[in-house]
Amino acid sequence: MAKSLLEQLPEIVARGRQVAERILESLEGRHRVGLQTREWVLPARDSAATDWISSEARRDALDAGTSEWVNRLIYGDNLLAMAALLAGDEASGLPSLRGKVDLIYIDPPFDSKADYRTKVTLPGVELEQRPTVIEQFAYSDTWADGTASYLAMIVPRLILMRELLADTGSIYVHLDWHVGHYVKVVADEIFGKQNFINEIIWHYRKWSTKSKNFQRNHDTLFWYGKDAELRHFEVVEFQDQSEGTLKRWKGKKQLAVFDESGKRTAASVEDDTTGAPLADVWAVSIINPAAKERLDYSTQKPEQLLNRIIEHTCPENGLVADFFSGSATTAAVAEKLGRRWIATDIGKPACMIGRKRLIDQNAKPFYYQAIGDYQVEAAKSAFGRNFRIGDLAHIVLSLYGALPLPPEESPLRNLGRIAGGGGRTLVFVDSPNKLTGATTLRKAVAQRDNLMGGWDKVVLLGWNFEPSIGDSIAALNDSRLEVLVIPPDLLDRLKKKGGIDKARGSVRFSSLQYLTLKSAMRTAGAEGSERLTVELANYVLLSPEALNLDDANRLKLAGVIAKEPLALIEYWAVDPDYDGKVFRSVWQDYRGNTGNDGDPLRVETVARLDLPACAGSRRVCVRAVDVFGFEAEAQLTVEAGT
Repeated sequence: MAKSLLEQLPEIVARGRQVAERILESLEGRHRVGLQTREWVLPARDSAATDWISSEARRDALDAGTSEWVNRLIYGDNLLAMAALLAGDEASGLPSLRGKVDLIYIDPPFDSKADYRTKVTLPGVELEQRPTVIEQFAYSDTWADGTASYLAMIVPRLILMRELLADTGSIYVHLDWHVGHYVKVVADEIFGKQNFINEIIWHYRKWSTKSKNFQRNHDTLFWYGKDAELRHFEVVEFQDQSEGTLKRWKGKKQLAVFDESGKRTAASVEDDTTGAPLADVWAVSIINPAAKERLDYSTQKPEQLLNRIIEHTCPENGLVADFFSGSATTAAVAEKLGRRWIATDIGKPACMIGRKRLIDQNAKPFYYQAIGDYQVEAAKSAFGRNFRIGDLAHIVLSLYGALPLPPEESPLRNLGRIAGGGGRTLVFVDSPNKLTGATTLRKAVAQRDNLMGGWDKVVLLGWNFEPSIGDSIAALNDSRLEVLVIPPDLLDRLKKKGGIDKARGSVRFSSLQYLTLKSAMRTAGAEGSERLTVELANYVLLSPEALNLDDANRLKLAGVIAKEPLALIEYWAVDPDYDGKVFRSVWQDYRGNTGNDGDPLRVETVARLDLPACAGSRRVCVRAVDVFGFEAEAQLTVEAGT
């Protein structure tokens, strides 16, 4: 007889602890999870401004980098992101944040079985992209074993969040009726029932003309302290009993007081108002369709809700983290309130929206970082936890039509050969948990030339690529090297087709997307300055077959590609002095930034930057992100007066 969910809870918590313990143990080893800095963003909403970059404040921000705290927007699985934050990241000057986070707010999926699809509006057409495997993990709220799988996902994450919390820190877990009660049980186990502070009801109005039940007009937020007696709490809003309105009360605090030995002595409470404390039922309106903050993101929460949480429970200049950041509401509000922040999400669309939102509000400079990719986790989910990367490479070789090489020649099981055709072709499958770049290209070429007497050609199949991959391929100038993209939704297709044999022949490996520049030139400006002008020429999207679109949407996309390829660019940025390591985005434009050209569906195609004069050459780097989240990069060396 199958166990009920309540009977499974102890096992779920125990397994979650094992997962978290393995991660915590790995922090002491050599193979720590790292953060790859993809962009050092200096927000510039007004791309037409001529003097912003030469200002002293902007130059100081450009040179800061690792000298002081930098906020972080992280694309990746939050389990891996938290591991990196706990370990610390020497490359970007980040110490371990164990016990350093003042407030965590999470709005995880609600296990609602909703199917959130990504809508993409292009000039003249609107596309609907079905969720890929990665996006299903992020948005679709579908879990293999229902609520049990959901709890297995959330438990190790809550354990790592507790490790990150300061002793005076708080965590808010935002849920609804689908799974909230079960999460409350496991959260009591992780944080301790004695550290549960409030069940907060967020009440909002939604209107429905027909219903067979009472309308569900609230969500639930569970508030825990790392230590309920020590947690920070600042009273900033009281309810006026006579008028029923909120009034501000600045500087009134309820904080723990300690003696010299560190022992808590009493709570210091200042109270000189006649109002009543804010109740645990919050009437905060959902986002109005016409509201300025509305981003048409399916799970976006109102800023007023986060404003209330942050002001009450995070001290000034404190550190706020959101590990299911979605449209980055937490980061946006923390920025406005002068708090430091970390926001992570596993969905590229969410990270694109968050980055644009922060630029739009002229946020302080921040890092956009990434951690690997998630096909391995998807494979383990689909084929069992004993699944290995070598097994995944073996599947890719089979679907490409290659025969695997003998184990003694391919110990990682990632090499194959194409039979027939009058030539000897080596097939190299790169790992899904790293970015394919120049080092891998050189390795593939070396194996082509030396392995088993040499080969006529090598085909490199990759999952994820460094933004500079196009330049790396061009630098090699090797006609016997071909680089193709493994479809990002490959595992989704395998599940739908019913296995490898049925999927064989229907999976297409596409060429890489790439960006080209029409020109880049420098002209003398006023004394001590110069103007850099960069113009986009073309953007080539990877094959639409690699996108999770149905036939009708694929046809619409083909029309845009043929007519106006630059309309596919969602965001692009310029680093006028690229060092080959950290991309410093000092100029950006993005769809929806109508302050420059009034067109919400297109980016400007020419960047004009007024810079301090430079005597030598400039290594100019341009990065673009398309509407589907794929990145491309182009570089040029520009001499003075050209």
